[in-house]
Amino acid sequence: MPETFDVKLEKKTYRPDPSYLEGSSMGDWETAYGRFMDDPEGFWAGIAGELEWFRTWDRVKEWKHPYARWFTGAKLNITHNCLDRHAAGDRRNKVALIWRGEEEGTERMYTYRQLHRLVMRFANALKKMGIKKGDTVCIYMPLVPEQVVAILACARIGAVHSIVYGGFGAAALHTRIRDAKAKIVITADVGFRRGKRVPLKTIVDEAVINASSVEKVIVLRRTKPLLELISEMEVDFDEVMEGMAPACEPEVMDAEDPLFILYTSGTTGTPKGIVHTCGGYMVGTYYTSKYVFDLKENDIYWCTADPGWITGHSYIVYGPLAAGATVLITETVPDYPDPGTWWQIVEEFGVTIFYTAPTAIRMFMRFGEEWPGRYNLTSLRILGSVGEPLNPEAFEWYYHVIGKSACPVLDTWWQTETGMHMIATLVGEPMKPGFAGRPIPGVVVDVVDREGNPVPPGIGGLLVIKEPWPSMMRTVHGNDERYRTYWNTIDACYTAGDLAVRDEDGYIMVLGRSDDIIIVAGHNLGTAEVESALVSHEAVAEAAVIGKPDPLKGQAVKAFVILRLGFEPGEKLKQDLIYHVRMGLGPIAMPSEIEFVTSLPKTRSGKIMRRVLKAKEMGMDPGDISTLED
Repeated sequence: MPETFDVKLEKKTYRPDPSYLEGSSMGDWETAYGRFMDDPEGFWAGIAGELEWFRTWDRVKEWKHPYARWFTGAKLNITHNCLDRHAAGDRRNKVALIWRGEEEGTERMYTYRQLHRLVMRFANALKKMGIKKGDTVCIYMPLVPEQVVAILACARIGAVHSIVYGGFGAAALHTRIRDAKAKIVITADVGFRRGKRVPLKTIVDEAVINASSVEKVIVLRRTKPLLELISEMEVDFDEVMEGMAPACEPEVMDAEDPLFILYTSGTTGTPKGIVHTCGGYMVGTYYTSKYVFDLKENDIYWCTADPGWITGHSYIVYGPLAAGATVLITETVPDYPDPGTWWQIVEEFGVTIFYTAPTAIRMFMRFGEEWPGRYNLTSLRILGSVGEPLNPEAFEWYYHVIGKSACPVLDTWWQTETGMHMIATLVGEPMKPGFAGRPIPGVVVDVVDREGNPVPPGIGGLLVIKEPWPSMMRTVHGNDERYRTYWNTIDACYTAGDLAVRDEDGYIMVLGRSDDIIIVAGHNLGTAEVESALVSHEAVAEAAVIGKPDPLKGQAVKAFVILRLGFEPGEKLKQDLIYHVRMGLGPIAMPSEIEFVTSLPKTRSGKIMRRVLKAKEMGMDPGDISTLED
């Protein structure tokens, strides 16, 4: 990548109806951001003061580069703010959670009082099984209410949860269980997807082999006849709750105690276990849920992500519940049984805030305006986008077709590592297709060259965060050196690994990754993880993968493979390799294209130069190749 580069910027701007800004909890960006910059610690203390603490903090922030401590000395439990304070107040009988299953007619609703009691019963079940503060619990479940209950029950008793997306295969699950040293795995017999059963329990059976830390597997049995539990390790989800009291005092947690580990793909080696802590993460997700989404008391809020990703942690579970929202979750996919499924849900439940990925938006574009046109979408008030840059074409379609040219579109930029939104266009502010927006109040962002010097508007550079924020990750589990690289790549800045450009108004367009991460349908895949899966096949000697632009997924995986002697390239082998990756890492990581090659571009030290492969694939100049071995 050159140090900086020119970018041709779009100039189009849309202005929401003035009523959005007039009714906004945040107010206009200039005033709110100025308030933050005048007194950064006072700003965050004000947000934190809206929540309930068992003991307030001695200091808002302690910063010793590259380590931050937020709300030092404070005591809390995040579930007290997500459940107790609502269940004991005016929101007691407000619906907290709405669930729609894939099978027609399957739906459940839970008030804050009901959800509170369920969480406490399951928390007591975990305690009875020997789980205590600091133990790790792995959650590998479909998107059902029991998953949310399990997450909150862990937090209730101070157990660290590690959620693994239910689309990952046995090898990926095994790696994460072992690295986190999980004592319990919580799963289900099956998930439902496109009318088919996904055998989650079968995957867990394989994943726990040689995972000596695992003491019990809790299984939610959804199908009849009930799946037989044969091992002494295996117990039924509902049965462990029988007889459990619906009262469980929340564990008193220090603000800096770990809340969860979430694994995200890295550019090298094994997946990174990002560690988030209780206090700062609670404040950041509450703040952004309430103020960036501008949540109102009567909103029906639907984030289409899965809790297996950070979006689900922050904007299905912790943030919206801390803010007292009514949260809709569903196991349905956007195009099954037809491309109108999600729009039917919007109409039926009166969804007001809809938060989804550009991949889904581009898929709907492919089906055309007919499907959303069949449904009444006038309940929608705010549209959000997450996971990857929202390209201008997708913005236009989303804004005009789904929002009827009336709903603000919030294109949010943030990461697993940041825990919360960092860049967005606040509700009521002018929107620019292709631009995520400006740093939200509370966040200091810049676009710089490799020496850390700010670059002028219209010039692309590296996106960095210049000051710590409450919900920032605290370390990488078991590998603090890996954590430090985020803050040491460019002096005194958090380096996000994304390329970006700023316009004259300070709006930021995120251009994509500057490293070897591939973002497929909003999901981060490390090249090393996919390459490792390929090389584990008996036919493969070496492999390199790159991300290629894809009109639907944003990026698709292309693999370059060198075969071992005795194996011949062919379509059958290509299909075998794709299936091999699917079984190891899950369908998200499947290469859409495989090219058999006899050599790969490498440096003299043996590092594969993926940018050369990518440049060749895209018909571009590969740049400096002086370090190539050949």
